[in-house]
Amino acid sequence: MREIRFLDVYKRLFNHFGPRHWWPAETAFEVIVGAILTQQVAWRNVETAIANLKRRNVFDPVSLLAVPDEELWELIRPTRFFRQKAARLKDLCRVVMEGFDGDLSAFLAQEPNALRTRLLAIRGIGKETADSIVLYAAKQPVFVIDSYTHRIFSRLGLTTGSESYDALQEQFVKNLPRDVGLFNEYHALIVALGHHICLNRNPDCARCPLNELCRHGLSNPDAD
Repeated sequence: MREIRFLDVYKRLFNHFGPRHWWPAETAFEVIVGAILTQQVAWRNVETAIANLKRRNVFDPVSLLAVPDEELWELIRPTRFFRQKAARLKDLCRVVMEGFDGDLSAFLAQEPNALRTRLLAIRGIGKETADSIVLYAAKQPVFVIDSYTHRIFSRLGLTTGSESYDALQEQFVKNLPRDVGLFNEYHALIVALGHHICLNRNPDCARCPLNELCRHGLSNPDAD
């Protein structure tokens, strides 16, 4: 099997799925809210919660902070763990209000590492969520890693599957041009493949655009 390159994988995924138009949001604040609410829940539930917040006219840092906790819990209840997520949303809004006078653009305009560090300091916001905000809301070139990334690239044989978040992220950064649009599209394509084809159990290798590159697919020719 010939050497696989990270850009080879990207091109095959793009040719198969086409552009994914991520992140599905109208504003940077909507990206931030979505990134926090989507933890451990399907995106359709996040859409319901965002619609609730917009309908209630509390879809900005000032208004969201003013909502009583119990009411905010009900508005975002479809996303599960709504008490914890409400606290994360309010904590982030406090950082924007207290550190940047409510100027979300100034908050997002920080140098990428500084912004990431500030996000990670908020209890409950992990690396994947922070990097999603940096990439999709701040439009800074940070590669987002998720469980699909670990699964797909270990099956390809490009990684062992046991790498830390930072180590796997570094693999992408070293092997790709540092480009916001590319990082945006690549992560979205990985999600599409992992969600629809490269499943945790019973992957549909016959339909996979990476099949002829994939050690797992080549070793399981009858997989479906």
